[in-house]
Amino acid sequence: MTSDVRELQPAPQRSPSTAWPATRALLLRLHFYAGILVAPFLLVAATTGLLYAASFQLEKVVHAHELTAPPPPAGQAPLPLARQIAAARQAHPQGTIGAVRPASEPGETTQVLLDAEGLPESTRLAVFVDPYTGQVRGVLPSYGSSGALPVRAWISGFHRHLHLGEPGRLYSELAAGWLWVVALGGVVLWLSHRRRTLRPGRKAQGLRRTLSWHGSVGLWITVGLLFLSATGLTWSSYAGANVDKLQTALGWSTPSLPATTGGHAGHAGHGDGPAAEVDADRIVRAAAGAGLSGPLEIAWPAKAGGAFTVKEMDRQVPQRNDQVAVDPGSGQVTGELRFDDFPLGAKLTRWGIDGHMGVLFGLANQIVLAALALSLITMIILGYRMWWQRRPTRGFAAPYARGGWRAAPVPVLLAVGVAAIAVGVLVPLLGISLLAFLVVDVVLGRVKSRS
Repeated sequence: MTSDVRELQPAPQRSPSTAWPATRALLLRLHFYAGILVAPFLLVAATTGLLYAASFQLEKVVHAHELTAPPPPAGQAPLPLARQIAAARQAHPQGTIGAVRPASEPGETTQVLLDAEGLPESTRLAVFVDPYTGQVRGVLPSYGSSGALPVRAWISGFHRHLHLGEPGRLYSELAAGWLWVVALGGVVLWLSHRRRTLRPGRKAQGLRRTLSWHGSVGLWITVGLLFLSATGLTWSSYAGANVDKLQTALGWSTPSLPATTGGHAGHAGHGDGPAAEVDADRIVRAAAGAGLSGPLEIAWPAKAGGAFTVKEMDRQVPQRNDQVAVDPGSGQVTGELRFDDFPLGAKLTRWGIDGHMGVLFGLANQIVLAALALSLITMIILGYRMWWQRRPTRGFAAPYARGGWRAAPVPVLLAVGVAAIAVGVLVPLLGISLLAFLVVDVVLGRVKSRS
């Protein structure tokens, strides 16, 4: 009966004394809606993200035969890259050479990446060659710049779009867009709680115990959730496009290697001519003379006679991401792109993406991502448990009235409105769903009061 009377009461008059309660009512209502309606998307993203965090180690186990080679006899030198490439081409003459990733240490295989017809977008055929015997250890599709092999590529696609294509990307964009709102809103609500604590209450029982665990766990992982939200939006369809425009406007775009502008590995036909017979070891030596060290990728030019691009592929800290262009005729370095010369924004983007992918700090990065995913899953489960423990059939009065946030002072509402519009323009799915939540809340409040 108390909750019914509370729902029927008109919104209080706007005054300084009611400013915070009304604002808190807005945060509570948004947190509630996000917890009930958006949490399923977050749960899927966290579960698939947990799986992706383990995919790097899983890839090493599942594809160990292709990735590794028997240790060579002591003192034996690897075969010239040209012979390794020839062995790969003899075993698989279809397609054209797009790039080569030489083995960076004993026990690894060299990867010869071929562009072939019928492969999905951003996918190449990787031929794995024993660098000491020239034996082909296997052939697998390789996805993206990170060279994800089938098991990791499948998990990555499952995390990004549930293997539903472009429509499936909307789920991850909605989850990433709301994640930071839920995280920051939870922090504000925790700060406004009279019994806030950094640790879960040991003596609390029932609903208070669940709330204590939910708030404490959420507080400890807030920074990590904000990081995942910001970096996750860079891959999204609509928000990602806006982020790209913003980076361009601020001059934060990733620069290109001047000598290779207009040419890019991955175009059919560029590995069939004389360029395919180039002395790859000579190109590696030229890159080493410019300060590059393994692991490396040698990208074939788009046209015969063009410059080869040699890239450092080490994404761990300290990162080695320098690039040079090498003329195949003279063996001279004709262009350089140093990671140290990247704009700060481009560096932050690179670090953020690599951290989100779990490669910035190697295994430690993957463990942290797994811990974040498990904590977020725990948070969501505790949130639904609170909702169940506080359900109206158990006699609990709602801690907020529908539409009660309308009692907030006009300046507060204007500020919230402007911020919502700005965020909605940058992250459209968040803006649309936020507007829908507020409209539903107002309508339900009016319907309840009239009934």
